[in-house]
Amino acid sequence: MEDSELLKVRLGKIADLKQAGIELYPNDIRPQNTTSQIIEDFGAEEAASLSGLTQKFSIAGRLMALRNFGKAAFIKIQDRKGQIQCYIAKNIVGEKAYATFKKLDVGDILYISGKLFRTKTDELTIEAHELRLVAKAIRPLPEKWHGLTDIETRYRQRHLDLISNPLVRKVFEKRSRIIRLIRQFMENHDFLEVETPMMQPRAGGAMARPFKTHHNALNQDFYLRIAPELYLKRLVTGGMERVYEINKNFRNEGISTFHNPEFTMLEFYCSYKTYEDLMSFTEELITFVAADIFAGMKFNYLGTEIDLTPPWRRISVKEALLQITRMEPAALEDQARALAFARKAGCEVKQTDSLGKILMAIFDETVEKNLVQPTFVTHYPVEVSPLSRRSASDPEFTDRFELYIYGKEIANAFSELNDPSDQRERFMQQLKEKETGDEEAHEMDEDYINTLEYAMPPTAGEGIGIDRLVMLFTDSASIRDVILFPLLRTK
Repeated sequence: MEDSELLKVRLGKIADLKQAGIELYPNDIRPQNTTSQIIEDFGAEEAASLSGLTQKFSIAGRLMALRNFGKAAFIKIQDRKGQIQCYIAKNIVGEKAYATFKKLDVGDILYISGKLFRTKTDELTIEAHELRLVAKAIRPLPEKWHGLTDIETRYRQRHLDLISNPLVRKVFEKRSRIIRLIRQFMENHDFLEVETPMMQPRAGGAMARPFKTHHNALNQDFYLRIAPELYLKRLVTGGMERVYEINKNFRNEGISTFHNPEFTMLEFYCSYKTYEDLMSFTEELITFVAADIFAGMKFNYLGTEIDLTPPWRRISVKEALLQITRMEPAALEDQARALAFARKAGCEVKQTDSLGKILMAIFDETVEKNLVQPTFVTHYPVEVSPLSRRSASDPEFTDRFELYIYGKEIANAFSELNDPSDQRERFMQQLKEKETGDEEAHEMDEDYINTLEYAMPPTAGEGIGIDRLVMLFTDSASIRDVILFPLLRTK
């Protein structure tokens, strides 16, 4: 009811402005300055120095606060760079402009042009010589919009979140900076940025449940990609030895503080490297970004200090299970013993699950949360690594690692399987898993096997979760805080 009354008041003001011939949404506004530019250049100037300036300044932004004194007012204007105070006086801007100003509300967008001065409280202020309405806000900002805290409103109406919470804007500015630094690092190491299909005839490149769609003209089902892996490795086979992509993946899975069905990944491939080379490369990449963001190797995430100083801990899946869960060594080799341990630990496992799957279920349930400082976990079972090269020392495990920080997977990498015969066998095993009800099992991809038959050079590849990395580097508790428009149930 209160919102309805406020809306009526605003619509009345709009009618008055129209009757006075005031354009509500002009398109000839050209501000020459930003708030931060003015503050940076003149924030240290004293009042006497400012009074000697003949230069005029012009800004455009949203009216965020208003203190009215009858024939004069102080307001706060917010643009993309910050806020600055402005002084509006009837005897300076003129009666017509001041009459327009009296019809304005918090939330409207204004153009202000004038000179700089300091108030009695020593605040840098623009004395308005010209004032124009740029865009009239029909709807009022929500109640208590200063530091909007309602989570539902923040995520569903990100525009209000950005207006109300300057720190939110900083998070997404930092996100952009992180991605820019990653691109710079990859270019410095001779990687070529590419784009691969978002819609794919079969879901491949990872073990995950896909989103399915239909192309009418081709009368064919397609899948939103769960990973770009198989396409990027086609490029490697074609001679593009160092490629990367930063783009969206889609997985039809649950939503949590660390999972969104649509997420951003960096995925890259480098010929004549191994997963061990990529561990060092990953350290270099992430510390390169951290050095710029934090000017150092240490930062706090949710109250815990994280130290990125290399070298990072390296431990195999088996070693982690022995050290953290206190499993008996014999249970690592015996399906029945591993199954009994998993059920005792509360893991969701089936009687028919392979030993490798059971070990990873135990790992996910008991080990991950203990990996707070940067840790490379290596040598994953073949059953959960259908695209990874087998370990020469233990063929039941693969030359693969995952990077964990604060108990969460940040990166996944491995020496790529480039033997087409072995790859076919892995796909066949995945098909069997799918037939038993595993919706995340990998599909057969004859075209990809055909690609490998033309010989792919020895290659290592990696995927890094951009959203999760941004979460760490912005001290954000939820992935929704670092995605501008997270997926939500429709109201």
